[in-house]
Amino acid sequence: MENNRKDKKFISKRIGRVMIAGTGSGCGKTTITCGLLKALLNKNLKVASFKCGPDYIDPMFHSRITGTKSRNLDMVLCGENTVKQLLSENSDGMDISVIEGVMGFYDGLSANSVSYSSNDISNKTDTPVILVINCKGTFLSAAAIVKGFLEFSPNNIQGVIFNGINEGMYPVYKEIIEERNGIKVLGFMPNLPEAAIESRHLGLVTAEEIDTLKEKIDLLAENAEKYIDLEALMAIASSASPIEYENHSVEAVGYARVAVAMDKAFCFYYEDSLELLKKMGLELIPFSPMEDHQLPRDVDGIIIGGGYPELYGAALSGNEPMLESIRKALSQKIPVYAECGGFMYLGTKIEDWDMVGAIENKSVLTNRLQNFGYITLTAQQDNLFCEKGESINAHEFHYSKSDVDGEGFIATRISTGKQRSCIVAEDHLFTGYPHIHLWGNVKFAERFVQKCVAYRSSKESIL
Repeated sequence: MENNRKDKKFISKRIGRVMIAGTGSGCGKTTITCGLLKALLNKNLKVASFKCGPDYIDPMFHSRITGTKSRNLDMVLCGENTVKQLLSENSDGMDISVIEGVMGFYDGLSANSVSYSSNDISNKTDTPVILVINCKGTFLSAAAIVKGFLEFSPNNIQGVIFNGINEGMYPVYKEIIEERNGIKVLGFMPNLPEAAIESRHLGLVTAEEIDTLKEKIDLLAENAEKYIDLEALMAIASSASPIEYENHSVEAVGYARVAVAMDKAFCFYYEDSLELLKKMGLELIPFSPMEDHQLPRDVDGIIIGGGYPELYGAALSGNEPMLESIRKALSQKIPVYAECGGFMYLGTKIEDWDMVGAIENKSVLTNRLQNFGYITLTAQQDNLFCEKGESINAHEFHYSKSDVDGEGFIATRISTGKQRSCIVAEDHLFTGYPHIHLWGNVKFAERFVQKCVAYRSSKESIL
C-alpha cells in the first residue's frame, strides 16, 4: 500500500483556532503568544499550541507552558493537506488552538512571494489572524502599518494587539487604529524587560536553560489577562470555519525499540515525526548522551536529533562509556538516524573534543550561517531511509561547518535551484546537517521502521 496509508477519507471538522502573527521578526509575537497560552490555561481552558515553519525553539516554550507538545505547521516540509490534518488531529478535545506565526506575516519562501508564509498558512487553513504590532517609535504611522497589512494581499486578519506601549497611551492607539482601519484592537502588552528571553546564534535560548522561566511566563500571563480581551480572542477563534482535508491513516509496520537522544545537547525534534514512528510500531526510549553511560537495553535503532552539542562538548566527550556504547552499536550495523547536532556528534571531533568517530569528520562553530533555508533532498543511492531517486524536502539552519558533508543525497535549494552534495547515507546510517519532517514523505519513516524491525529479527534469530 503506497506510503503505508489506508484509503483516503475526506474530513470536515470545526476547530476553534487563531494565529498570532507579526509585522516582522522581533515584534513580540512569541512574547504575546506565550502570555496568551498561559492566560488561557489560567481560565481552565484546554489549549493546543502550534508554530508556523521549521523552528524548534519556540515550540519548546509553548510545550513548557501548556504541558503538552507543541507542533510545527510547515507546508514546505509536509504539504498543505498534511498540515491541515496535523492541525486538526492535534486540536482534538481542545477549547482553542493557538498558532504562532513565523517572521513577518507576508514573508514567504522567497523575497518576492507570500507562498508558505504565515499569511499563506492562515489562508489555506482558514485560520483567523491577530496581528501583533510593536508601536515603538510610531504614533499615527501605526495606523498606516495596519492599513498596509490589511490591504496588501488577501488575508484573515481580524484583530490587532499592540506590543510595547503603556496603559496611558493605549486608548489613543486603539482609537486611531479602529477609526482609520475598521478593525478591532484586542489589547496590548506593556514593555516588560524582566520577562525578556535571551538569544544566541540559533535564536532564543531553549526553555530548559532559563531558571526563571516560570516567573517570566507568569508575568506575561498576568499582563495578558489584565490588558488583552481574552473573550474577544475566544470569539474570533470560535468563528473559524471548518477545516477540510483528506485524512491519511497510518498502519503499523512492526515492533522495535529505538533509543532517542533527549537532553540539553540534543533536543530538536518534530513531535509529529516521533508520533508517526510510534504509530508505525516503534517504542521510543529516551536517553542522554551527556549523562547516561550506555544505550538503553535491547534497542534496535538510534535517533540523535539536532541541538547544541557544541555547548556541551566537554560533557559529551568526557562520557567515554556512552561513546563506546554507540561505537559498538554502530559496528553491529544498528540503524542510526542522526541530523545536524547528531551528525556532528557522530563525527571524530567537535572543536577539540573527541566524539563518536563513526565518520572521519571534524565540526567547528563559525560566526556566520553556513547553510540556511529549504532544500529538496534526492537520494543518490539506496540507504536507510529510501531508494535511489526518492526525495523529501528539508530545512537547514546551522553556524557550524564540517570537513565532511556527505555524498548520499543532492540538496537542491528550493528558492534558487543551487545544488550541493550532502548526507552520509548507507544501508544502516542516515546522517547529515539537513532537518527532515517524516510526514514530508511517509515512505522514509516506513523504511526506517522496517530496518529497525529487521534488525530486531536478526538479533532474535541469533538467540
